[in-house]
Order: sequence, then C-alpha cells, then structure tokens
Amino acid sequence: MSDEFTDVADLRREYTKGGLRRRDLSDDPLEMFERWLKQACEAKLTDPTAMCVATVDETGQPYQRIVLLKHFDKDGLIFYTNMGSRKAQHLAKNPKISVHFPWYSLDRQVCFLGEVERLSTLEVVKYFHSRPKDSQIAAWASQQSSRISARGILEGKFLELKQKFKQGDVPLPSFWGGFRIKFSSVEFWQGGEHRLHDRFLYTRTADGWDIDRLAP
Repeated sequence: MSDEFTDVADLRREYTKGGLRRRDLSDDPLEMFERWLKQACEAKLTDPTAMCVATVDETGQPYQRIVLLKHFDKDGLIFYTNMGSRKAQHLAKNPKISVHFPWYSLDRQVCFLGEVERLSTLEVVKYFHSRPKDSQIAAWASQQSSRISARGILEGKFLELKQKFKQGDVPLPSFWGGFRIKFSSVEFWQGGEHRLHDRFLYTRTADGWDIDRLAP
C-alpha cells in the first residue's frame, strides 16, 4: 500500500449538525422517520431512500447491500427485488432483517429491525408497471446474484429483450417480487460533538411504543 495514503486512524471530524432531545421525538417512530426523510429530501441528499439491507444465510454469515425504499406506512417498509436473488433466498429461510438509512451529511442514521413478508402479486404488478420500461426490461435480463462471465452477456440479453418488448407492455416476470418489513424496533441516531451522540430506541409493545435513550 502506498506510504502516501493517510492512516485511516487519523480520519475524523466533529459532528456539529445539532442534537436530538426527547422533546424532539414523535410518539410514533414512523412519524419521526417521515419527518427525517422529508428533511433528507429537502437537503437534496443523493438517494435519500437508499437503505442498507442486512440478511443472514444458513450458516449465520451476514450479508449487506443497498436497495431503495419504495413505500412505507403503518404496515411496514417496502422494497422490491428478484426473488431468485441472494437476499430473497436468505429471507425465505430466515425472515429477520435489518435496514439502515445512512444520512451522513445530516449526521443522522436510522435503523429498523423486524421480519419480512412477501407482497401480494397485485401489489407487485402495480409497482412493476409504474417503473420506466427499460427498468422493467432490465428485470427480465438479469438473473440477480447468478454468476456471469462478462458484462457483454448481460447487455446483449437486455438488447434482445428490448427488441422483443418493443411493442406493447412488458409482462411481470414470475421471479420478480417484493417484501414488506414489519418492524419491531427503530433507532434514531444524531451525531454530537465530542462523540456524545444522541440515540433513541423505539421498541414495539402491546400498547404502542416504548422509547429509551441509549448511551453513545
């Protein structure tokens, strides 16, 4: 490794965007998340709906990847994927999931923990046909997570399918679907000076939500 590269141990900064107090919180974590997401959009963050999804395989090995949040409401958070993908295969055997929103430039993070359920075909069809046509075709072209020998194979398949579906609608692939994350806890993290960050954890109860401050 080059001697000119800065030692990563020396890379640091202060978090000065402001604190988070109990009085700032909503009673419902989804209302709090909606407020923070709106502020992330207003700040023109790149991909404010990008979330890191963590799943675990049959050996207990964790995996992470970035997907886009496509809807949220009181029933949960929704994302879509190829059902033959590695994450979908993991979730078929172990529905537990963690998703993390890393809003670095606002010194904020949000983490949801819960379990997933598959979306209905009606929900998937409705969203699939709202996507740009090239995105619909790309879903057909890519057998997500499968090994390919060269990018040209993928591009060639895309062009072949683009010609095939030149006229008319692109049908929903049988292997494409989505998940709803039924979350049981949500943590909000706001960076603070001197590493005295503010963390609040919402935990679902029979009567609503408990809220606890966590040490940084």
